Amino acid sequence: MEDGYQNRTAFIKGAKDIAKEVKRQASKKVARSVDRVNDEYSRRSYSRFEEDDDDDYTAQGGGGGGYYRGDSQAADDDDEGGRSDSTEGHDEDDEIYEGEYQGIPRAESDKGNLAGGPGSVPQPFRDVAASEAERRKDQEELAQQYESILQECGHGKFQWTLYFVLGLALMADGVEIFVVGFVLPSAERDMCLSEPNKSMLGLIVYFGMMVGAFLWGAMADRIGRRQSLLISLSINSIFSFFSSFVQGYSTFLFCRLLSGVGIGGSIPIVFSYYSEFLSQEKRGEHLSWLCMFWMIGGIYASAMAWAIIPHYGWSFQMGSAYQFHSWRVFVLVCAFPSVAAIAALNAMPESPRFYLENGKHDEGWMILKQVHDTNMRAKGHPEKVFTVTTIKTVKQVDELAEGGTDTPVWQRYRLKIMSLSRQIRNNILACFSPEYKRTTFMLMAVWFSMSFSYYGLTVWFPDMIKYIQKQEYESRTKTFSKERVEHVTFNFTLENQVHRQGYYFNDKFLNLKMKSMVFEDSVFEECYFEDITSTHTVFRNCTFIASLFYNTDLFKYRFVDSKLVNSTFLHNKEGCMLDFSDDFNNAYMIYFVNFLGTLAVLPGNIVSALLMDKIGRLRMLAGSSVISCISCFFLMFGNSESGMIALLCLFGGISIASWNALDVITVELYPSDKRTTAFGFLNALCKLAAVLGISIFQSFVGITKAVPILFAAAALAAGSFLATKLPETRGQVLQ
Repeated sequence: MEDGYQNRTAFIKGAKDIAKEVKRQASKKVARSVDRVNDEYSRRSYSRFEEDDDDDYTAQGGGGGGYYRGDSQAADDDDEGGRSDSTEGHDEDDEIYEGEYQGIPRAESDKGNLAGGPGSVPQPFRDVAASEAERRKDQEELAQQYESILQECGHGKFQWTLYFVLGLALMADGVEIFVVGFVLPSAERDMCLSEPNKSMLGLIVYFGMMVGAFLWGAMADRIGRRQSLLISLSINSIFSFFSSFVQGYSTFLFCRLLSGVGIGGSIPIVFSYYSEFLSQEKRGEHLSWLCMFWMIGGIYASAMAWAIIPHYGWSFQMGSAYQFHSWRVFVLVCAFPSVAAIAALNAMPESPRFYLENGKHDEGWMILKQVHDTNMRAKGHPEKVFTVTTIKTVKQVDELAEGGTDTPVWQRYRLKIMSLSRQIRNNILACFSPEYKRTTFMLMAVWFSMSFSYYGLTVWFPDMIKYIQKQEYESRTKTFSKERVEHVTFNFTLENQVHRQGYYFNDKFLNLKMKSMVFEDSVFEECYFEDITSTHTVFRNCTFIASLFYNTDLFKYRFVDSKLVNSTFLHNKEGCMLDFSDDFNNAYMIYFVNFLGTLAVLPGNIVSALLMDKIGRLRMLAGSSVISCISCFFLMFGNSESGMIALLCLFGGISIASWNALDVITVELYPSDKRTTAFGFLNALCKLAAVLGISIFQSFVGITKAVPILFAAAALAAGSFLATKLPETRGQVLQ
């Protein structure tokens, strides 16, 4: 009896398998028939047929368009024949359990795109305005449906994983801002930089970031968010690495410029990329949390600078031509966040919204299913099925042909580049179309005013602190006049002294350091200088008679309007010597001030993240700008180092909320196909304003505090007023 039962079970199972195989083969035949019909229609729709040909084709069913999952008959056929090949697992009775993958559905818009029949107009000849109207309608429908899909996917493990990955990219941007400021005191001496060169090194990164923001923001709307971010971070990593090894000033400047071009794309791409995985009730809060990584980048740079740069022993030399000092080690370490972001980003998918906006339904659907399944498994509900079967895709605008297979390779690439350039240009012009012109100009004014005041003040603060330190240092300067020194050996440190109209005869200066030494209108006769290391030392209008310089770093630029009579230089030291022991306290103060300034941003970040979706973007932006404007006037009372540091922390903690709100509102005011283009353009304007602010504010250091403060306050007041004229985006679906 038992054997008979087993035989019968086996027979039934075999019969089911045979039936299933028959269904599978039938479904394949149906699919091939559909492909042949669609291919035939595509071929005929671009040819000039006679009327009877069109009628004959329509009679064959070519215009039905009902072969996709959205049509009942096609759906039934597909369900019966297609499941056996697209299931992940089977139970004992060969039934699909809940949550099982059931194949990639087709886009809703595919049916309309392939519709034919009498009276249909071939796509190349359709009216442009009608096509644009249809595209706009598709975008609106997609926006509503996409929000519903994100609600179903939920917020969980996938978004938090992406949060940390994109956070590394944003951290790399924060590090890049601080790198040059931290290495400048060391690099200027290591490379013997003049004052104009020092200022150029400080601004070159901003110029690079300005170009990068504009370039990569536009590219991300055409080739994808993830791909553009990977390319930009790779450029940043490569040239950051090179800049730590190159010796010449011009090559170092070039590497930092290209490093800035690379990292410039991180902010516009990161915020747009992350926003397209967030539902409307989570978007403002979690984009604000993402801003914290910029602060973490500043803390990382400050901590690494303090731990590495003052340690002069962290260096090596290859002869006299190649030197690798500790500040170069710091530059190398600052490339780590960018490298880590590249490695992590390779495991993340492209934005599904980008795919759907570009007509790639299957790719977008698969990523959204991945988001859903990842979150559901993490929440302990792996059985929950992704119920979305069709997603609206946006109708694509026809582009010029890129050449056939017989076209030369260089010609095809040329056509591709021209097509890409044309698309980017059209996207930029679209930001100034009547629909978005007012919004764009208002945002330009807000971005410019905030950047001008913020970057101008944050760079002005450390410069003012250094100026206060310099004044205090100069107050302790010792002055000597008309002294006569003969047959004396100096083998100790000479620091912070001014010698005027002195006469030195047969004196020896051996193995000593000269720091902040000034000799004016003095005479050195038969003097011997050996193993001299100098910083901020100058001989002005002096005369050297029969003197010998051996193994010193006293180069020609140290002698201003001086005369050298029968004097000899032997074995001058190559390059400008570094000695961090003398400047350790000053360096510590610079790193410590920046560390406190970035750390003070933390409370403002937390408050803005918690309140962004509760009080709205505009209230957050305008309110924070007004309070920042008021806090500027307290700078009038900062006359000490501690007072300036406290005011720096206050201003940074308040203004960060307005930056977070501005980032969120910029993301939400533009549609997906123009989002990163607009964000990149505005961020490029931000960097231009930063360059102007830094240049103007620095010119008033040591002259007056009132002018920079009034400039900053006026810019913030104008920005807060204009911010109230922007539309509120809280609670709206992502366009």
